[in-house]
Amino acid sequence: MSTLAPLRLLREPWNASEGNQSNATAGAGSAWCQGLDIPNELFLTLGLVSLVENLLVVAAILKNRNLHSPMYYFICCLAVSDMLVSISNLAETLFMLLMEHGVLVIRASVIRHMDTIIDMLICSSVLSSLSFLGVIAVDRYITIFYALRYHSIMTLQRAMVTMASVWLASTVSSTVFITYYRNNAILLCLIGFFLFVLVLMLVLYIHMFALARHHLRSISSQQKQPTVYRSGSLKGAVTLTILLGVFFICWGPFFFHLILIVTCPTNPFCTCFFSYFNLFLILIICNSVVDPLIYAFRSQELRRTLQEVVLCSW
Repeated sequence: MSTLAPLRLLREPWNASEGNQSNATAGAGSAWCQGLDIPNELFLTLGLVSLVENLLVVAAILKNRNLHSPMYYFICCLAVSDMLVSISNLAETLFMLLMEHGVLVIRASVIRHMDTIIDMLICSSVLSSLSFLGVIAVDRYITIFYALRYHSIMTLQRAMVTMASVWLASTVSSTVFITYYRNNAILLCLIGFFLFVLVLMLVLYIHMFALARHHLRSISSQQKQPTVYRSGSLKGAVTLTILLGVFFICWGPFFFHLILIVTCPTNPFCTCFFSYFNLFLILIICNSVVDPLIYAFRSQELRRTLQEVVLCSW
């Protein structure tokens, strides 16, 4: 049964005694509490699809000079984060399949080192994905509300500093998480960061859509057409809202899982919820699969470049 390495650490609550867990499991022994047995092949397939899609997004942004802007650089970093999820999933699944079939024999010490590396990859990707979604939302907010000053506010140098800071902070934070993952305070920090980013983006998008509604009303009353620049900015806000919704649906169950580990590790309902852990992992990987599709279909420039990349017309 496949799991992403660092998430495997959180499959079962550690702050509950073995006896209490057994009692909770016995009390929650209904059929729907048995969980799902998801084959390794499904993890492998989704990982491959996600890896190819995100590689195409990165290649398209690097290829097209019209996409060399802070917004698309942030999107590129988000795609790299999704690639890290895919790579870690592929690496672990491949090794598990090879060991299950006796093709590969690895010492326990080597496996522990491999787990640590995969832990670093997946934890960094989780934190960086959250961070870049927040950064992209702020970037869109500046584009809409400070359009005339955008290029002086979000310079290329500041964008580079922002990206470097996010990756550095994600790496350091993931190291702390892996070292102290059994501490509830660490889980609470992770949950708090997730909620902070969600609230930040929700507030920004509500403000942006309020402006969009006011703008459309003004256009309707004056019988004028919106400018291309403002129309593109509002379209970008809609795109990122879709991204936020997809991210929440895909990652929400996992973070709810963390909340239950902290609050009710021995409760029968919580025990049932824990048994669906593999489903939460599938949703996480699906987030990496869906994100590139949203980029391709919502951005005409990126879609055109993706077609050129696929046709190898470099």
